[in-house]
Amino acid sequence: MNNIEDLIHKALELQSYGLVTGQIADELNVSRETATWLLTRSKKGGTTPAPKDIFVTWNSIGKNATRLHKVSLALCDMVLETLENTNTEVDVVVGVAASGIPFASLMAYELGSDLAIYNRKEHDIVHENHKGTLSGNFGSVTGKNCVIVDDVITAGTTIIEVIEHLRESGAKPRVVVVLMDKKGEDTISNVPIKSLIRIVRLD
Repeated sequence: MNNIEDLIHKALELQSYGLVTGQIADELNVSRETATWLLTRSKKGGTTPAPKDIFVTWNSIGKNATRLHKVSLALCDMVLETLENTNTEVDVVVGVAASGIPFASLMAYELGSDLAIYNRKEHDIVHENHKGTLSGNFGSVTGKNCVIVDDVITAGTTIIEVIEHLRESGAKPRVVVVLMDKKGEDTISNVPIKSLIRIVRLD
């Protein structure tokens, strides 16, 4: 996508497929506020100012297994460097569905650890008790040191949700690793964040 009109077109296309605002935000790697703005901009004639956000895409990596593997190796390196000082072993790599799963799968293989998959709560559901889940088809996290893997941190809401769920399950979240960090924090819920790319707005 080369310009804002392309992004608006893609957001409307995703909406036509039945995706809700939160899913569109995840697919485009933007905040929910930005996704809402993209969906309503064409209807309002563009009078609302754009939210402060940065659009990022990593499809040149995602479409190529070799590149995914190499990026996963770099993420593994950051995990090992982070945990080296505490002599902590990685028991489970937790991939956040859907975009964190390819990295998590390759990382679990490289680190010789189990793989767990976290399915985030459904977007746009306001029921308080509705939470995401750990898939029963993959590894258990109870009592284990966990590395959380996703593609992009925007506001951090999903990662906070994962950390809380892991702690409630008796797991020990040790580090969060992502391809890109748009939040720009060193920790989230007292867990270190490591990213290959950190995007910081200067305004």
